[in-house]
Amino acid sequence: MVHRNAPLTETGRLRLARCVIDDGWPLRRAAERFQVSPTTAARWAARYRQGGVAGMADRPSRPHHSPAQTPVRTERRIAGLRVSRRLGPARIAFRLGLNPSTVHKVLTRYGCPRLAHLDRATGTPVRRYERAAPGELVHVDIKKLGNIPDGGGHKVLGRAAGRKNRAAAGYSYLHTAIDDHSRLAYSEILADERKDTAAAFWGRAQAFFTASGISVQRVLTGNGSCCKSFPWRDALAADGIIHKRTRPYRPQTNGKVERFNRTLAEEWAYARPYRSEAERRAAFDTWLHTYNHHRGHTALGGHPPASRVTNLSGQYS
Repeated sequence: MVHRNAPLTETGRLRLARCVIDDGWPLRRAAERFQVSPTTAARWAARYRQGGVAGMADRPSRPHHSPAQTPVRTERRIAGLRVSRRLGPARIAFRLGLNPSTVHKVLTRYGCPRLAHLDRATGTPVRRYERAAPGELVHVDIKKLGNIPDGGGHKVLGRAAGRKNRAAAGYSYLHTAIDDHSRLAYSEILADERKDTAAAFWGRAQAFFTASGISVQRVLTGNGSCCKSFPWRDALAADGIIHKRTRPYRPQTNGKVERFNRTLAEEWAYARPYRSEAERRAAFDTWLHTYNHHRGHTALGGHPPASRVTNLSGQYS
C-alpha cells in the first residue's frame, strides 16, 4: 500500500526509471521532473536495471537480519506460559527475566488473544454472541449486596468503626433481568431470593418488557434453587416462555447480566460514600434510568439500550 504522502506510485517510479535508463536522462533532470531527490531517482533507476518492471513494487521494510530478536526457544517459553498459566506480559517477563514490552510483542506475533478474551478455566477464546432482536433472550440473575448501616460504612467512618457499625446491617438482593439484544435492564432491590420473591419479580419484569414492546421468548438463569422452583417454572410457562439454565460453575454463560452487576456496583452501589442504605436506594432508580436511556454502551456503538427499543416510555426524558 503506497503511503499517502509518497511522491511516486509504481507507475510514476517506472516512468522515472525509463527516463533514466531507456532515454538517458541525467539523474538530476529526472529528479526535478518527478519532484524527488537525486538519491531517490538513483534508487528507482537501479531497481529497474536489476529487476525491470517487477522491481518497482514496494518491498517490506523488515530488515534481512535481526540479531537482537528474541530467540525462538524463549518465544516458545513465553507462549507456553501464556497457554498453561494464563499469565499476562508483566508476570511472564518477571519469570523469564525479560522486558514486558518484549513479551507483549512476542504474544502479539504469535496471535495470542488477550486474557480478557479467554475463559480462565480452560484457556479457550470466549465466544461472544448477540441475539438478533429484543426479547429473543433475557438474562436473569440475583446479586447479594451488603447493606450500608446508618451513619455510613468504612468509606465514611474508616475501617475499624465501619466494621463495628456493619454488624447488624444485613443484606439486600438485587434481582435483575436484562435483554440480550438491547441490554435494556429491569432491576429491583428485594429482601431475599426465595422462590416466591423471584417469581413475583419476574411477573413485574415481564410487564416492563411487554410495555416496552418486547415479547420475551427465552429466559436464561443460573442454577439457584429459586430458578428451579415450581413458582418460577409456572410464571414462565404462563406466557409460553422457554427457560434455559447455565451449565454448573459457568457463570460466564450468563455474562451480560454478570457484566451489568459489575457496572451497577461500580457506578451506583459503591460509587460514593453513602451514609445509609436508604440514601443509596434513593439513588437507584435515577441510576437505572440513566443506564437505560442515557449511558453509552460499548457493545452498542456508544448508544444507550433505549436506542434499540422503539416503544420504551421515558425514552426522550
